[in-house]
Amino acid sequence: MTIKELYRNRIAIILLLLIPTLFYALIVLTTSDRIIAFKLASISEETFVQVSEESESLIFIGLAVVGLLTSFVALNLMQKNFDVNRRLIICGFHSSEIILSKLIVLVGVIFLIGLYAALMLLLFFSPEYLLGVLLGFVLGGYVYGCYGLLIGSIFKHELEGILFIVLLANIDAGWLQNPNYYAEAQSKIIIRYLPAFHPSQISIISGFTDYSFAVSFILSITYGAVFLIAALIIFGKRTRTKK
Repeated sequence: MTIKELYRNRIAIILLLLIPTLFYALIVLTTSDRIIAFKLASISEETFVQVSEESESLIFIGLAVVGLLTSFVALNLMQKNFDVNRRLIICGFHSSEIILSKLIVLVGVIFLIGLYAALMLLLFFSPEYLLGVLLGFVLGGYVYGCYGLLIGSIFKHELEGILFIVLLANIDAGWLQNPNYYAEAQSKIIIRYLPAFHPSQISIISGFTDYSFAVSFILSITYGAVFLIAALIIFGKRTRTKK
């Protein structure tokens, strides 16, 4: 039923495909092919990579747009039909079952958006390991999707939820995780603890090197799981009914 409801919103589906295209187009129009150097923060503070500004920006903005879009989808899945979810619980469903159904739908959306964004990169350059870039995009969507589920569990109204998502997603995935900014940042420890750090490192590492990203993979899964567990606890309390 959740899938059918999402499919009925044709405008939203079109925007999910149109927005990555728009972001990529803006990057291509506003960046140059000059060579830049930046640090691979998850590998070593002494490890530098030299790539073109356009290629680095494309991967960075790809992950940012996947995270932003999936967090909005997750917020919508949680806030829409909240009263229906309470009635389902009264009828015998458990809150964890409802969260799981939304998570399954969300994972499908994350994979499709991530795949679309990763394949579009081939129009501009060939990453070193495209599957690794795709994995970073998917994990970025997973972390921010779980964050969207959490925000949707906390707030009843759409405005508050959108503000919280835009605030974190813009600061984190859309700004601080840019490797160029990280290289000059004074408080790097703050950037390293933000949600998009490890997914972005996976995409950047896979896009331009052959270094291992195993640690970033584990930490990305853990970060999303913390958001998901918190969302499950809060949603369970909000939908609890008296017997």
